[in-house]
Amino acid sequence: MRHRLLVPSLLAAAALSLPGLVACSQGSDAPGRTAQATETTDRSPSAGSDSDVGEDAKSGTASAKADDADLEGKVIAIDPGHNGGNAKHPDEINRQVPDGRGGTKACNTTGTSTNSDYPEADFTWAVAKKLEKSLTGAGAEVVLSRKDNKGVGPCVDERGTFADDADLLVSIHANGSESSSVKGFHIIVADPGEDAKTEKKSVDLAKSVGSSMGEEFTPNKAYGKDAISRRPDLAGLNNASVPAVIVECGEMRNPSEAELMESKSGQRKYADALFDGIIDWF
Repeated sequence: MRHRLLVPSLLAAAALSLPGLVACSQGSDAPGRTAQATETTDRSPSAGSDSDVGEDAKSGTASAKADDADLEGKVIAIDPGHNGGNAKHPDEINRQVPDGRGGTKACNTTGTSTNSDYPEADFTWAVAKKLEKSLTGAGAEVVLSRKDNKGVGPCVDERGTFADDADLLVSIHANGSESSSVKGFHIIVADPGEDAKTEKKSVDLAKSVGSSMGEEFTPNKAYGKDAISRRPDLAGLNNASVPAVIVECGEMRNPSEAELMESKSGQRKYADALFDGIIDWF
């Protein structure tokens, strides 16, 4: 197992990015094409900032498994997609980094957005902060791939290797298909994985998360009955040495899913579904 310095959860809160320059690029194997990401300007996150902590403290978690959850001794890596400052630094995010298959990929992307210009990076950051709170409340140590939603990167190779000492890695994203009629979540695993054992555990993690997501959200059956996509081309997953999944929580161009993603209550539902899936996997 490779060993890398992990970012402590008390100092970091997450956002992940993946290669390419279209929408949330790892979702581009869908039947519909993904729309090109717009170069949105850097701005303070409209949701998911530290101001949400008070709101979460009041409402608590709605997770059905929170009361009985015990993750003492577990280390969980959370990688929220993209970063709020990526669009302002095209040279940095376009530089090539190892793709985990002997080639290279662009360091990062801007991600996609809703039709009202709510960025994917804001959404993933908000969900990651809520998920982090639930996981630490259950006794887990949480490590995050980035410390805020104002920076650049980290690159996709680091978004895999930062989790080397964790028990699992969950990367949070949202897709941006051109058609507003496309709806639903899907989950991506590396094919092949680090090794046969890790690949099987990744698939099991995808099934657990997919099952819990399916209790609240619509699975995109274009990716199969389990809404699981197995891909060889995503550097974040290829560079992971632990069970790892990318969760495309929904479609940001779909009006109903966009409305949910932009709301704090919706972000809480996504975080709770991910939390329950992680609990089920353990």
